[in-house]
Amino acid sequence: MIKTPVYNVNGEKVSEVELNPKVFGLAVKPDLVSFVVIAQKANQRQVLAHTKNKGEVRGGGRKPWRQKGTGRARHGSIRSPLWRGGGVTFGPTKERNFSLKINKKEKRQALLMVLSDKAKHEKIILIDKLELDQPKTKKFFQILQNVNLRVKTRKKNSEKKDKDSAIINLPAKKNKAILLVLPQKNQSLLRAARNIPKLDIILADSLNVWQVVKNNYLLMPLGTLEVIEKTFVK
Repeated sequence: MIKTPVYNVNGEKVSEVELNPKVFGLAVKPDLVSFVVIAQKANQRQVLAHTKNKGEVRGGGRKPWRQKGTGRARHGSIRSPLWRGGGVTFGPTKERNFSLKINKKEKRQALLMVLSDKAKHEKIILIDKLELDQPKTKKFFQILQNVNLRVKTRKKNSEKKDKDSAIINLPAKKNKAILLVLPQKNQSLLRAARNIPKLDIILADSLNVWQVVKNNYLLMPLGTLEVIEKTFVK
């Protein structure tokens, strides 16, 4: 059984919960996780580079000169790839397709594996209730400080100690990338957290492998666990 502590917004340990082994107790297969990440990034890729061929370049509707009798090489259009300002023969086009097919079961299994890896290395921080009376970035930043996920920067010449230092005794997590996973949309939390650097926000039912892999820590209210189990455990 994997147990993880639960904290309140003041950084005080209030309880412990047992994580579902079907979600947080799987063995990691690096090859599968790597393939899912590559496929996800490929499917998000936008095809922007596009060069025009002979038929797409403006002009060139008339034959530049007659076929025979001029002593010059025969040409049918001034927009031929042989001419300056003409079309491009083998340039990149918007018809390219970089998408990769991935099995739904593989994608779901890879997500559960990376969640298991986060739980194994104690990279999941649970909070009993994550609520704000006002949508203020300063208040949400204070919560991150309380759970030791953010260190407040100080001026070099200032020797004044910060009274709002972290309360709990967790390993140092100095300004690491954080993924805030919410059980449902909360406009106050979104407004309070969106301006904090190295902090991504996602709903639990939209969780994906790339977001979990690229962030160091997962910050989740307790309600998020139930949504993850309901969405991804079949």
